[in-house]
Amino acid sequence: MLFMAAKLQFPNQPLADRMRPATLDEFIGQEHLVGQQAVIRKMVASGSLSSFILWGPPGVGKTTLALIISNQMDRPFYRLSAVQSGVKDVRETIEKAKKLQFFNKPNAILFIDEIHRFSKSQQDSLLGAVEQGVITLIGATTENPSFEVISPLLSRCQVYILHSLTREDLLELVRRSLEKDVYLKKLRIRVEEDEAMLRYSGGDARKLLNTLEVVVRAEISDPGFSEEHEIVITNALVQERLQEHMALYDKGGEMHYDIISAFIKSVRGSDPDAAVYWLARMLEGGEDIKFIARRMVILASEDIGLANPNALLMATNCFQAVHMIGMPEARIILSETAIYLAASPKSNSAYAAINLAQEIAVKTGNLPVPLHLRNAPTQLMKELGYGDQYKYAHNYAQHFVADQFLPDEVKDQRIYVPGNNPREEEMRKRLDDLWKDMKTYGKKR
Repeated sequence: MLFMAAKLQFPNQPLADRMRPATLDEFIGQEHLVGQQAVIRKMVASGSLSSFILWGPPGVGKTTLALIISNQMDRPFYRLSAVQSGVKDVRETIEKAKKLQFFNKPNAILFIDEIHRFSKSQQDSLLGAVEQGVITLIGATTENPSFEVISPLLSRCQVYILHSLTREDLLELVRRSLEKDVYLKKLRIRVEEDEAMLRYSGGDARKLLNTLEVVVRAEISDPGFSEEHEIVITNALVQERLQEHMALYDKGGEMHYDIISAFIKSVRGSDPDAAVYWLARMLEGGEDIKFIARRMVILASEDIGLANPNALLMATNCFQAVHMIGMPEARIILSETAIYLAASPKSNSAYAAINLAQEIAVKTGNLPVPLHLRNAPTQLMKELGYGDQYKYAHNYAQHFVADQFLPDEVKDQRIYVPGNNPREEEMRKRLDDLWKDMKTYGKKR
C-alpha cells in the first residue's frame, strides 16, 4: 500500500508510544486473556477487578494492558518501577490510595513494572494494602513469579501468562502504524520484505515499531529525500539501518535467546572456553545475572545430573551467591560455576527418566496404589488391607527387600537407565546386585 508524501518533522515521542492502544478492542494479541470470553475482558466488563501479575517477555503489552484496564474501569492509577522505587515510595502511594477512599472512589490500581526486581521488604510492604483492598495490584514481570515474588504476595494474586506476539500480530501492528500514525501516514511507505523486521523484533511489539521508525527516520533524513520519494522497506535496508542505530546484544530480543542457547550448548558440550566466552557476551550486554545463574541450576540437573551430583550444589550456591554479591564481583562466581559445569561428566538420565515417567502417567491414567503401599491411619483402612504385608526395608540385610513398588500394569517398566559414566556405573552395579533377576538396570528401555 502507498501513502501520500509530505514534509514532516518527527516528534520526540516514540512510535510505540504514539500507537499504544486505548481499549481492549484495539489491543493486539493475547486473545486468551482479552478475547470476548476471556478472563481479563470479563473482569473489566463486570467492574470487579482482583490483583494479578502479568508474566511474559518484553513488548507484549503488559504495561498497555494495565493502562487500558484503568481507563476502561475509570480507576485511579499509580505506577511504580521496581528499578527506581523503594519501600518509602510504596508506602506513600498506599497512603494516597487510602485518602481516595474518603471520597467514595473505587480502589486504585497500583501497577508495578518489573516487580521481580522488588526486594522482599518492598514486596512485604504491599501485603496489607492488597489484602485490605486499599489497592488492586497489577504486577508486570519477565521472570517466573514463582522464583521472584514472595509466597504471601503470590497467593493474593492470579498469574496470567502473556505470549510473544505472532507473525500475524506483528504485521497487523505495522499495517496500523502506516495507516493511522499521524506522521507515518503522510509518507509513501511500502513494505516489500518483512523478514528482517520480524526477526529483529523477536516477538516484541515495541522493538518492531522502534525498528520501523529507525528505518523511516533514516530514509527521510537522507539529503536526496523528496516528497515524491517512496520508501521501500526491504530486508537489506532494515539490516543496514539497524547496524547504524542498534546494539548487537539486546537482552529482551532474539540475540538474548541465541546467546543463552550457545552458552548452554557449550556447557553441555564440555567446552569451558566457549562457555566463559558466551558468559562474557551476556555480561557485557547487561544480562540479568540471576537469569544466568538460574539457567545453570537447571543445566546442572538436566545435563550433568547423577554423573556429578555436586554440580547441582555448586549451581545452587552460585545462584545464592550472586544474589548476595551482585556485580561486578558476581562475574567471578558465574565464571567459576560455568567452568566447573562444563568440565563435569555429563548425564541426562534423570531428565530422561522424569520425561518417560510423565509420559507413562499420562498414558495409563490414575492407576491404583498397591494395597501394601497405602497409608493406613484408621482402623477401617487397616481392615481393608491398607499397608498389609508391607516390608520395612530397614529390617532386612543391606536395608533392602525385593518388593513391588509399581502398579501391576507397569510393574515391568524400566524408567531410569543409568548413564555411561563412573558414578552411574557404580549405581547401576549396586542396583543390579540388589534386584538380581527381578530388574536389570544395565539394559536399555
